[in-house]
Amino acid sequence: MSTATDDTTVMPGVPATPGQLAEIEARDITAWFGTHKVLDRVSLTMPAGGITALIGPSGCGKSTFLRILNRMHELVPSAQLAGEVLLDGEDIYDPDKRLIDARRAIGMVFQKPNPFPAMSIRENVLAGLKLTGTRASRSAREELVESCLRKGGLWNEVKDRLDAPGGGLSGGQQQRLCIARSLAIKPRVLLMDEPCSALDPTSTRVIEETMTELANEVTIVIVTHNMQQAARVSTTCAFFLASQGTPGVIVEHGDTEAMFQNPRDPRTSDYVHGRFG
Repeated sequence: MSTATDDTTVMPGVPATPGQLAEIEARDITAWFGTHKVLDRVSLTMPAGGITALIGPSGCGKSTFLRILNRMHELVPSAQLAGEVLLDGEDIYDPDKRLIDARRAIGMVFQKPNPFPAMSIRENVLAGLKLTGTRASRSAREELVESCLRKGGLWNEVKDRLDAPGGGLSGGQQQRLCIARSLAIKPRVLLMDEPCSALDPTSTRVIEETMTELANEVTIVIVTHNMQQAARVSTTCAFFLASQGTPGVIVEHGDTEAMFQNPRDPRTSDYVHGRFG
């Protein structure tokens, strides 16, 4: 069986990086799990080339909303959805749109680092190419591995042990490996679901620096319960809230600095200043 680094096949190069940053827009998103409505007519524009933070207490639909943005919601058998998700004006839920195209354009990094433990660091980065059927020569793959690990802020730490198991890295390194893996298929949007919640402060700082650098070439949407993190890394912010027994809605959204320093809604002020949540 050949590995990701052998010479048995020389193939066309990987796709070029898209020339422009992508805006992603949700319009009137309503979501259910069975008969339980979890989101009600949520609309939000996430600007191209920025970092949008989704904040709010547990259970208000933030992670569900995030998963809707790349069609992961539909993996749950009881899940239903109304509304549109537009990537540069085109609905990713259009029946003519392929699921694999949405996943290729809109990547995902999860709360818990999930490298493939039996794969090497190199193989982990390249895993997305296999899943999406993207072909590349050996030299192109090696260039891609270095490029993505550099963008993930991990190259200098692992460049001399690329054949070591990805599962042997520290938690913070594993998360950066997952970021590098998601970048290998050159997404236009990167979704991050509490990517630092299981990490120590030093690893969190490195991930935040990585996000800030990546925002120059990919639109980022992050769910975080850490208000300091939202204030540090995001350019825009959306505050989700679900009153007891009612589905989640967006109370307020806009420029992060304005929302933290001069929020329009008193509930936003209470939340960002730690009076509840």
